Amino acid sequence: MTNFENIIQHVFHPIVLLLDVVSISIIVLGAIFAFIKLIHREDKKDFSSVLHKNRYIKAYLGSYILLSLEFLIVADIIESIINPTFQDIIRLALIVLIRTMISYFLNKEISEFSEDQ
Repeated sequence: MTNFENIIQHVFHPIVLLLDVVSISIIVLGAIFAFIKLIHREDKKDFSSVLHKNRYIKAYLGSYILLSLEFLIVADIIESIINPTFQDIIRLALIVLIRTMISYFLNKEISEFSEDQ
């Protein structure tokens, strides 16, 4: 059984690392795209227009963060399956809880922006 566990760890550990890199890449790209949208926004003097554009950019960046969080949760689940210690399972539960709360509130904020349009 030890050889099988070693094989599983050797196969899935790079997948977990790849998912982490994908997650980081999504956040970085989202931040770059949001920054570009912020720079290229129309310079209108109307305060409500500027506020609306800023909320749009915030929701835009939030959608990238949500996607990234989903990849991180998948990576953590796979990592806990590879190393099923009690400490890893508790760590996974806390991470998933925190990330789920962040996802919920980000999704709520994005939905509020969509309803305002």
